[in-house]
Amino acid sequence: MKPSHAANDNLEDDLIRRTREVWQPRLGRDLSREDARQIAENMTGFFSALAEWSRAELPSPANDTGTPDASENGEVRHDR
Repeated sequence: MKPSHAANDNLEDDLIRRTREVWQPRLGRDLSREDARQIAENMTGFFSALAEWSRAELPSPANDTGTPDASENGEVRHDR
């Protein structure tokens, strides 16, 4: 027996319905199901890019300088 995808279909239907509710008044015209699907997909992509950029801008931890420690490249410090 194949697994039911009804739950995913319901979520997608809800997303399309909500997208149409939000965007139709702003655009001043009726949106087709395909219009709403494309808007939802584009918005998802947009916010995914913003999240990726935000993660890329996070500062590195203080103990992670990105360069190998002297002990990792075979050097030994004797000044301590």
